[in-house]
Amino acid sequence: MARWGGRHAAVRGDDGSAVVEFIFLAVVLMIPVVYLVLTLARVQEAAFAAEAVARDVSRAAVVGGVDALQHGSTYSQAQGAGRDRANAALATTLSDFHLDASDAVVDLECSADPCLTPGSDITVAVSIEVSLPGIGALVPRARISVHSSGSSPVDGYLP
Repeated sequence: MARWGGRHAAVRGDDGSAVVEFIFLAVVLMIPVVYLVLTLARVQEAAFAAEAVARDVSRAAVVGGVDALQHGSTYSQAQGAGRDRANAALATTLSDFHLDASDAVVDLECSADPCLTPGSDITVAVSIEVSLPGIGALVPRARISVHSSGSSPVDGYLP
């Protein structure tokens, strides 16, 4: 019976191939997983930011407006003061989440006229667009939009 290289010839031909296959498969499988984790982290960050902006901006508008009314301002002046404080809260909250004001669309609405009537609500709707990591430069329209809304009641006060 003839041997074709003996027992060791077959083993030598496979030496190291498992390591090469493992490295190749690990790279091929890990790149999409890492990309998915990065994308989900960006979207989750935007969702947290949208919720925080809706909460903070609505409350800041109420507090700024009511504070101005308590100090003798007219309703129109108080609404301006409330918007100023809401804009400051918007900038601060977005910067906490490393987002620009250009990434967010914020709509502020009042449930009553005049806006700061005690017992009424100020509602804020927020939409934040997030670009996908790595693809944003290649496909500028590859963005995900996250929405949230929040409202704050206008406290009673004595003008």
